[in-house]
Amino acid sequence: MKALIPAAGLGTRFLPATKAVPKEMLLVVDRPAIQYVVEEGLASAADEVVIINSREKKAIEEHFTPNPALVEHLRNVGKDAYADAVEHAGNLNVSYVYQDEPLGLGHAVHCAAEKTGDEPFYVLLGDVLVPDNKMLPAMQEISDAHNGASVIAVVPVPDEQVSRFGIIAGQELSDTVWKIDSLVEKPKLEDAPSNLAVFGRYLLSARVMELLAEGKIGAGGEIQLTDALDAVLQEEEMYALVIDPADGFDTGTVESWLETNNILWQRKMAR
Repeated sequence: MKALIPAAGLGTRFLPATKAVPKEMLLVVDRPAIQYVVEEGLASAADEVVIINSREKKAIEEHFTPNPALVEHLRNVGKDAYADAVEHAGNLNVSYVYQDEPLGLGHAVHCAAEKTGDEPFYVLLGDVLVPDNKMLPAMQEISDAHNGASVIAVVPVPDEQVSRFGIIAGQELSDTVWKIDSLVEKPKLEDAPSNLAVFGRYLLSARVMELLAEGKIGAGGEIQLTDALDAVLQEEEMYALVIDPADGFDTGTVESWLETNNILWQRKMAR
């Protein structure tokens, strides 16, 4: 089973910094944001993390490539903690595929189709961090309890934010589990079927990848993952894990990236 991380975007909200440094490589406390996501994927049922990269973002690949010379130098000068950190990042089980055209999230995910084969797979959006690594195992438990159904993470959002997100409709089965009937992309508040917004963690059946292969163009002239999820709902059951907002962090804007750094730094200092 693979965990896919789309990382080919331009990071325009962080320009001019992201002209030279990939957004995914911006530091969050003590490591690049994407390392949190890779570590989360490997802490799940996935046996490999596949980063869907841009060919211009070589810094991501360099970060996860072993560097024995640097490790040896750090150890020779007594900086073992730094040597351990460099060695750890270089030993993470990461591979790469490339998205050569910016044709949407669905297109990015389908770029890894040869990696996933006919197995279910995770999709982890790279600007969402889950430091305790507990979300994917919880999603796997729900999937296992419902015959391998797809599961997405959702989070309650305030009324004023509903129109910014994809929102689920369905039935509440428990405090933390919903059965999904449909997904509504960025609805007006008065049209929203719930206040549960898609969070950026997906456990998807192989049928989703088959539907993405059809290459249907959706909103913005792109191949949208949401369209494939809507289509698979006509054939298969889908469930949602309702998470606590404190369980994960959005780093997709400068403001949220700064807030995430502050919160995680405070947590580190409190240990």
